[in-house]
Amino acid sequence: MKPYKLLLLALACTWATGALAQWQWLDKDGRKVFSDRPPPQDIPEKNILKQPRIGAPSRPASTAAAAAASTDANGDVAAPARTAAGTGKDRQLEENKAKAEAAEAAKKQAEQERQAKMRADNCARARQAKVQLAPGRLVGYTSANGERGYMDDATRAAELSRADGVIASDCQ
Repeated sequence: MKPYKLLLLALACTWATGALAQWQWLDKDGRKVFSDRPPPQDIPEKNILKQPRIGAPSRPASTAAAAAASTDANGDVAAPARTAAGTGKDRQLEENKAKAEAAEAAKKQAEQERQAKMRADNCARARQAKVQLAPGRLVGYTSANGERGYMDDATRAAELSRADGVIASDCQ
């Protein structure tokens, strides 16, 4: 083989080694992240799916992990300390989460108020219909063709029972 072909072959073989130095982890939102650099310190070890193998930089030890590994004078494990950079992100995340929860609660409250108003309106209409459908009165209606008609006793009884059902469900 000619030397330049050997050089190209060697270059092609070493080019793929960069793909071996890939990190893969799940972020806070559960999305997969691919990078040639180690994940941030706030990503737990269980969320790291793939680490580079040979000759790649390892993940630096975090200050929180070092604090967790330290023990006090009694031999008890000390509580891990939060880093200053992590608290700012966490605080912002908590504020956004609280705002979203407040908006969701306001939306739910508005929906409940709308449904309560609708039930009160249905209740008032059903009570008015019950008064109008009282026995002994002639109840008229207009058909789809525009013709005038009057309810018979069976239709009146069905409408009264429907109005009673609405009153039972919406007037509480």
